[in-house]
Amino acid sequence: MTVARALALCAAAWAIAAAGAERDPAPGCTDITARAIALKLTDLWGQTVVPDNRPGANGTIGVDIATKSAPDGYTLTMISSSHSVNVSLYKKLPYDLVKDLAPITQATSQPYALVVHPSVPAKSVKELIALAKAKPGTLNYGSSGTGGLSHLSGALLCSLAHINLTHIPYKGGAPAMTDVIGGQIQMLFSTILQSHAHIKAGRLRALAVTTAKRSAGAPDLPTMQEAGVPGYEVAGWYGVLAPAKTPQPIIEKLNREIVRILHSPEMAERLEADGSEPVGNTPQQFGTHIRTEIAKWKKVVTEAGIKAE
Repeated sequence: MTVARALALCAAAWAIAAAGAERDPAPGCTDITARAIALKLTDLWGQTVVPDNRPGANGTIGVDIATKSAPDGYTLTMISSSHSVNVSLYKKLPYDLVKDLAPITQATSQPYALVVHPSVPAKSVKELIALAKAKPGTLNYGSSGTGGLSHLSGALLCSLAHINLTHIPYKGGAPAMTDVIGGQIQMLFSTILQSHAHIKAGRLRALAVTTAKRSAGAPDLPTMQEAGVPGYEVAGWYGVLAPAKTPQPIIEKLNREIVRILHSPEMAERLEADGSEPVGNTPQQFGTHIRTEIAKWKKVVTEAGIKAE
């Protein structure tokens, strides 16, 4: 079979298994992003590209399906940043995230915002850290669940700033947001999309964004690094991968097409509505990013003694 024929079959029967762990982003964001890419590929190729949402087991079901699929380009998987945490959070996974998958491209990057209830007497990250050091163990922060990035964002702050914050896990980002607005908890790492209206209305005070660069969605907010926490960086992300041993020409073809879609004005606008920014890098760059994320979160999970629920 020629490469051209293999790519034609890939176009005709390709399915994206949306395998995101939706503890942090708004429900279904991985599926929404996968569907947007699938729709554009369908338009480009004139062949139906089928998004197949397989939630469950913190996203591992969809990934497992992809790793066990034939490496012929028929089935891909879209994962979220939580999968780089799962490697350390769970003792046994049915696959090896690095060895059993071939990266195609990182699709998006999504900042989190550190927000506090207005009653908290801190108007900057430095003041918050000083408050935590003056009254150790008295400040708490919520999250969308144990092991999610909103949880690990707080754990990373504790590690880098040498402070002690009490973690309070919720079953999703919405109830955590409700309680930080109500003052039942004092702080939260939330998506900008989720917190923007509450910040604007004065129900929450935003102190910083978690990414290394300022966010286009909140350009006036400093980064955590700018705010006084060197080395701090947390970004939610989605990315597309194929089963290991998928032929390189197919990987390169998919990379070119998906990167072109991600950088289109229409896709950028769609992602902005989700609070995300398009990335679209090379397979090698995405592979390096995955390995870096796994190593970073392994250190945080181990130091903080985080266990899966």
